Amino acid sequence: MKKSNLLVGLTYLFVGIVCLIGALNFESRIGSLLAGFAGAGICGGTVILYKYYYWMKPENKPKYKEKIENDSIEIHDERKTMLRDKSGRYAYIIGLIVISASIVVFSIIGSFNKIDGSELIVLYLAGFLVFQYITGILIFNHLNRKY
Repeated sequence: MKKSNLLVGLTYLFVGIVCLIGALNFESRIGSLLAGFAGAGICGGTVILYKYYYWMKPENKPKYKEKIENDSIEIHDERKTMLRDKSGRYAYIIGLIVISASIVVFSIIGSFNKIDGSELIVLYLAGFLVFQYITGILIFNHLNRKY
């Protein structure tokens, strides 16, 4: 693995620890957000560091070289690249339709003064993010089986 992976892992870990210290020391409205960033940074950084040290062990170097070669083949496969592009386009179009419908729905709800605070919008956007990701994967898998 590259040294940049080690630096990225250490950076994630450092940012996670800083956010954790901020969440524990300062009682503010963004404490829960800082705690979430802390968990994401610490867990993500730990996983990256574990992978770095696992693949850098001398007994794992041949397996790592094979893994990198297979990943390179998968990434540069023209058929899969075309399918990824096509599934991304379809997911984008579906996302535009969902966002357009959401604008209408939130406008109607807003005209009746039923939205109090931003929690609903934040939860909706988080759900939409998950929806977009899953939609892209499902479309790719469908196209991969079809072609």
